[in-house]
Amino acid sequence: MELKKVFEERRSVNYFDSSREIEENILKEIIELAVLAPSAFNLQPWKIVAVKSKEAKERLMKFASNQPKIVEAPVTLIIAGDKKGFEADNPEWELLEKIVGSKEVVANYQGFASMLYGTSEERKIKFAESNAALLAMSIMYAAKEYGVDTHPMSGIDFEGIVKEFGLEERYSVVMLIALGYFDSSKELYPRRARKGYNEIVEEI
Repeated sequence: MELKKVFEERRSVNYFDSSREIEENILKEIIELAVLAPSAFNLQPWKIVAVKSKEAKERLMKFASNQPKIVEAPVTLIIAGDKKGFEADNPEWELLEKIVGSKEVVANYQGFASMLYGTSEERKIKFAESNAALLAMSIMYAAKEYGVDTHPMSGIDFEGIVKEFGLEERYSVVMLIALGYFDSSKELYPRRARKGYNEIVEEI
């Protein structure tokens, strides 16, 4: 699909056709495309939990204001960012070392990353959530490329989801994304107008 068309046709779908599953290879291809999203130092500090089973959907639903789309959509992704993803134990640092061929250069990068992101809990959270949010938007556009509809959700019990699904403390849940196919028996509200350049941009 033409990129401009992907942007124009992506909608946050409230109603999913519960009779249509997403083929496993399609879901994988969506994620494999989406991970081309940028991340700080290419550290890719994110984690995805794909909630697919009926039992898991029902567990998740209670942490998302009991929204029906959780059980109607064939899969809902829990998008989480790694608050410690800048630390030296991230395997991406080793891959960078192979590329640059210098432990010293990588150590300098690690020190700089630690200074930028590791000096407070607030900075760790911003690091995790800003990177995971880039992935989340990438997933929604990638899904539309494959004809799959989505709906992001941030009105959720973030800490409850971490505990319920056994995520390590280092992960911060950023949002949920329901994926599936629009229930054509329903209607979406018309797309509302977006603010334009002159309304949101301050030139200095």
